[in-house]
Amino acid sequence: MPDRIIVLVGPTAVGKTQASIALAKKCGGEIVSADSMLVYRRMDIGTAKPTMLERQGVPHHLIDIIDPDEPFSVADYQRVAFTAIDAILARGNTPILVGGTGLYVQAVTDRYDFSPSSTDWNLRRQLEEEARLCGNAHLHDRLAVVDPVTAARLHANDRRRVIRALEVYLQSGVPLSESGKKQDEADSPYCFQLFGLTMERELLYRRIEQRVDKMLEDGLLAEVERLLTAGFSPELFSLQSLGYKQLIAYLRGDYALATAVELIKRDTRRFAKRQMTWFRRDRRIDWYNLGDTMAEAAWPEKISNYIAGKLAKL
Repeated sequence: MPDRIIVLVGPTAVGKTQASIALAKKCGGEIVSADSMLVYRRMDIGTAKPTMLERQGVPHHLIDIIDPDEPFSVADYQRVAFTAIDAILARGNTPILVGGTGLYVQAVTDRYDFSPSSTDWNLRRQLEEEARLCGNAHLHDRLAVVDPVTAARLHANDRRRVIRALEVYLQSGVPLSESGKKQDEADSPYCFQLFGLTMERELLYRRIEQRVDKMLEDGLLAEVERLLTAGFSPELFSLQSLGYKQLIAYLRGDYALATAVELIKRDTRRFAKRQMTWFRRDRRIDWYNLGDTMAEAAWPEKISNYIAGKLAKL
């Protein structure tokens, strides 16, 4: 029988962290993060990274593994995720893949082959010079013409990844978004059981707004200031993420703090909507709907009981 891996997905602020910890304690699991922001050190508050106390002794993997200015691709994530998963299985425990970054989850569950193409250094230098002369937006616009899928998920200021995506297309004629080849699931040594958390939109949006307020109370602005003082460029992909980008703009004087906060809440709501659109396409996911009538404190235990019960019948 293939080794079983539990996968828990859902939009930001839906309660994945607490539910996954309760589930891990119930089934002897270890958590493998599938969140593209939790990989960064020094970025704790704005990423809603669980503290050591909140983890309740449950081992967590792929958190705090790189600095904000270090490159990290989906292929890198896939490699370290499978390394962590295999180590967990070797210990006789259950891997629980948890997160809201759909591409990271899919890189594991769908076994995409991210075979790297060779680097054309002359081409790269040409693209770098083009970006310097014409701006990042110009290069991003070029990418949008030949690979709109990749362009849509990359920020215009993420120059390194935009250039890499253009390299792949200009060398091969194949968009980066189509270059990953899905491996045969029949050959996989793993059996994935996918579960998703969802709730009514109004409730989720209210939780998002409460989370943003709590982040600010906990010192998110000071965290952003520390990152900038440490010399990390505000143009980094990591610092263009939710919460950090808007507060950097506030510190630059682009708008008032209250405006920055409202933009964080608005953009996070939009992000949650995109996450649900992504995950809804995967028909393998067994959804658990969290209702208004259920006490929030009871959510983790009820969710873990539901998943454990489902797994016991398989």
